[in-house]
Amino acid sequence: MKSLLTIAAVFFGMCFIYILLMLSETENNFTYILDDAYIHLAMAKNFALHGVWGVTEYSFSSSSSSPLFTFILAGLIYCFGNYQLFPLIFNLGCGFLIVYFLNKYYSDLFKENKSIVFAGIFTLLFASVHLLIFSGMEHGLQVVLITINVYCFEKWRATDFEKSPYSGWFYITIALLGLIRFESMFYFLALAFVFLLLRKGKQSVIVLLFGFIPILIFGCFTYQKTGYFFPNSVMVKGTKLDFSGHYVVQIKNIFLYKIILKPYFYLAGLFPLCTAVLLIFKDYKNKLSFREIVVHNFLLIVLVINLFVQGAFGQFTNFYRYEAYLLAAFAMIIIPRLKTIFVSRAYLLKQNRSAVLFVLFTGMVLVLKIGLVHLLIIYGSRNIYEQQIQTARFLKKYYKSSKVVANDIGAICYFTDIHLLDTAGLGSAEVIPFKVKKNKTDKKFENFLTQYSIQNDYQLAIIYESWLDGYVPKSWEKVAILEIEGLNAVLGDTKVSIYSINPNIHNSLKQNVKKFDWNKNVAVKITE
Repeated sequence: MKSLLTIAAVFFGMCFIYILLMLSETENNFTYILDDAYIHLAMAKNFALHGVWGVTEYSFSSSSSSPLFTFILAGLIYCFGNYQLFPLIFNLGCGFLIVYFLNKYYSDLFKENKSIVFAGIFTLLFASVHLLIFSGMEHGLQVVLITINVYCFEKWRATDFEKSPYSGWFYITIALLGLIRFESMFYFLALAFVFLLLRKGKQSVIVLLFGFIPILIFGCFTYQKTGYFFPNSVMVKGTKLDFSGHYVVQIKNIFLYKIILKPYFYLAGLFPLCTAVLLIFKDYKNKLSFREIVVHNFLLIVLVINLFVQGAFGQFTNFYRYEAYLLAAFAMIIIPRLKTIFVSRAYLLKQNRSAVLFVLFTGMVLVLKIGLVHLLIIYGSRNIYEQQIQTARFLKKYYKSSKVVANDIGAICYFTDIHLLDTAGLGSAEVIPFKVKKNKTDKKFENFLTQYSIQNDYQLAIIYESWLDGYVPKSWEKVAILEIEGLNAVLGDTKVSIYSINPNIHNSLKQNVKKFDWNKNVAVKITE
């Protein structure tokens, strides 16, 4: 209990300080550090209040990459009202569950409270759980379930995979993980593969069934509505493959540009990978059999496979959220394996020098990461407040129910009742065909925007010009450019351009931009 209270006090004390710092940068308006959090809120609001699974109340849009998280928010809004702090409150609850299960897990492995506390806090920082809480996204819930999953698996493995209550909880968390993040499929596949290495076909099949059946059910629902099996975000952001041939070249490019030449892959996975290889090689040198090596390093092997597959077909970014569940699981597996090195000064022994070096390098990288996460939390909240929240306020005041073209859609959809055309594709199925196989905009997409916006009576556009690669429709007339000042930590661009699509509102739109009370850090340049 003492270790639990200590870990909780340190972690939530840090979170409380960050909340105060964030409020000081946003005129005391709590703001999530990602606009994506408001996409979840918009969908939850529309599902709870209007029965529509979409970012607007007017049509279905598979914009949520985490159906379970969005459904939970919708339940909270339905029961208690529409409050934007629900993701924060829910994620703080997830933070407590992470602390609780980490403490429970490490308490079974360490005798001294200080070791339990160190391991718990290290895992929280290594996975950047405080960052996940303030993102307002589903990754905190994902870390909760992976923590429970690893805890139950290790208990089950200790019985040589005999029937156990822990196996049931292991499978239940597998079923939920797929509905929280679709890249959990990589984890299921890796688990099934390693079970097959141990000739445990039954367990392999059960993992695949529990993992993929919920995804298949939701995918069929989505397909009926949009013609696509996965949510729009997966279709737009995922690795793009085609079946036109040149498979060797495609595979080579994936591994070259998504892994080998991807700096974020190394930042996320280099030290866990090196430590995993070192531990597995140590077992090999100790002349363990192949089966013994696999059993002893079961989850290490799973996580290494998972890391590479996610690097190839998912993504790693400078935000440390997509890999958070992997880093939490790596820490839970590696820390107990390294504990013997620091007992009775075993770190002085020659055979342990490599492991000690990896630990020291990991510590240095962690210090750097903590500094970067600090900037993301403080400046991310400020960035979203000065750009997305300000544009949402503007639309709410003057164009609350208008037809708007945009490409960063969370806050503007949550705080208003606009009709939306999303040029990035997350909120508009009409755009998906232009985004599935291409990373850049072209003339065909410009023609589509021109015709669609006119035929459907869209009034204005609030967009990042840079995202359209120079293919802004010629019929749109620029009204103003909004540019934020200071460090950009999370925004797609520091400049947002406002266009009139309907020429009849051009002058009034310009006047509304001029007289609106923009935040002091937003520089407004009117186009004359």
